[in-house]
Amino acid sequence: MIGIVDLDMGNLRSVANAVAAAGGESAWVRSPADLEGVTHAILPGVGSFRVAAERLAATGLHGALRAWATDGKPLLGICLGMQLLASYGEEGGGAEGLGLVAGRVVRFEEARVPKIPHVGWNEAKLTRKHPLFERVRSGVDFYHVHSFHVVTERPEDVLATVEYGGQDYASAIAHGSVVGLQFHPEKSQSSGLRVVENFCFWDGAC
Repeated sequence: MIGIVDLDMGNLRSVANAVAAAGGESAWVRSPADLEGVTHAILPGVGSFRVAAERLAATGLHGALRAWATDGKPLLGICLGMQLLASYGEEGGGAEGLGLVAGRVVRFEEARVPKIPHVGWNEAKLTRKHPLFERVRSGVDFYHVHSFHVVTERPEDVLATVEYGGQDYASAIAHGSVVGLQFHPEKSQSSGLRVVENFCFWDGAC
């Protein structure tokens, strides 16, 4: 059973549809109690880092998801959800993230990129092997939409990079049983669905 965290931010139905297409079942997670009976958790989201962080705190899911990951259970962050895995995000005046992947979420520098936000299909180049990308080749296009990006403290936590404006940024991150995707796998056709399927049947070990 895949628990999809509902912060009322973004189109969660498309994520649920992707889980179903991958052969999994899903349930909404709106409180810590909803994590009972769930084997995997997905944290999606679109919008402001600070607002999302405040909702995680208000619902009690901040501590619950940290405990979940500490227990070695699989957790996937998508788009804003990936950013929330980091220690701190600057958007909206700044807020603490879940701190599951050491790093900060910062805005693209206007002088270094063609435009903000970064929108479109771009190649995700794998930096190392990981079960999340099993049977997905490096360099496949995935759909990205974001104005902020994660800068990890540990280079080894970057699982894939995307080139934008002549520079590489984190497109996927991983630390233990925690993984994050800056792109939207649910909008990335067959390759995206393969990534979702890989997560749904992953035991959290690398």
